Amino acid sequence: MTSKQILDAFSETLMQDDRILSPRERELLTSLLQNARAASGSSPETQSAVTAAIARSVGETVAQRAFALLGGSIVERIVTNSAPSVSTEENTPATVFGGPQPPSTGPQPPSGPHDTPAHPPSGPQPPSGPQAPSISLRHQNAPVRQAVGQSQFDSGSGVGVLDAPAVVRAQCVVLDEFLAPQEVEELMQYTLQHEAEFRGSEVISPTGAPGVTDYSHRRSRVLMDLGRHEEVILNRVRGVLPAVLEQLGIEEFPITHSEVQITASNDGDFFHAHCDDAQERIASRRMTFVYFFHREPSQFEGGELRIHDSREKGEQPLSVGSYQTIVPQQNQIVFFPCSLLHEITPVRCPSRAFADSRFTLNGWLHK
Repeated sequence: MTSKQILDAFSETLMQDDRILSPRERELLTSLLQNARAASGSSPETQSAVTAAIARSVGETVAQRAFALLGGSIVERIVTNSAPSVSTEENTPATVFGGPQPPSTGPQPPSGPHDTPAHPPSGPQPPSGPQAPSISLRHQNAPVRQAVGQSQFDSGSGVGVLDAPAVVRAQCVVLDEFLAPQEVEELMQYTLQHEAEFRGSEVISPTGAPGVTDYSHRRSRVLMDLGRHEEVILNRVRGVLPAVLEQLGIEEFPITHSEVQITASNDGDFFHAHCDDAQERIASRRMTFVYFFHREPSQFEGGELRIHDSREKGEQPLSVGSYQTIVPQQNQIVFFPCSLLHEITPVRCPSRAFADSRFTLNGWLHK
């Protein structure tokens, strides 16, 4: 097998992994290459230069995500295999520390005013209606939580196994074209008409006190009164929820109440890594949903939703370095469990106009 054949086979393997390049990203890349070649005309030199520039950018992105996956796998194996075995007396079953664990997954947070900082990575400081949306599952495994040092006993082999801390895997369900076009337009108009009623986002402090503004952890503006749009979105959410829970491998639960809000994120706004059920007053939250909408064409970049693979560390989860990324798309909604660690990357909006913001309709379903 030649070196080119080996490289082609390796590239094909990476392309087939949605954690490295999602289907949407592959479609966008194909479109970009086609448009770039058309724009460069018949000049071979220009085509070559454009292709090389795109290749470098794609290579850097793929390498970064592949390294994160590889690093997570290596760390998992080290944790699994590095704990010492314990000598025991004769006729006493041996105890083996560091049993096998599922590998970490995913290539590298949106929520409400009642969220609590976890262990944030570095970052900037200071939406009866349309045809049923299609379901696109980003990750199918349900979260696995297991306490450090929890032991299991295999009666067949007589071996006790002390498991390493389990990774809670990033997972979500993405639905496209969630609202009817008229509903999207009406929601957008309502949002712009109520600009003056948006207020700075708040978080719950570590002590549980509400109403804390912390620009080192979160920066955005929120609108709590959605008018009739609240019932529109909640009716649609209730309609798809059974299918969403089935896809996520989560049992259906009675919904006692819900929260909804509209969030506006403009230039430099962000939300560091956090969970949506981290404090006692919001511990009944079970499902988070994030609906994306904005002016078209979009006037901002960034503002990606990242859902992290994480480990328990004390009372707070800690990212293991890999994550699922959802790029905001018009009229799209994302569902994921409230317990998952997630963040919102910084938004870039050159005009800084409110109407050009990254808008989301965020909600939480309580059990």
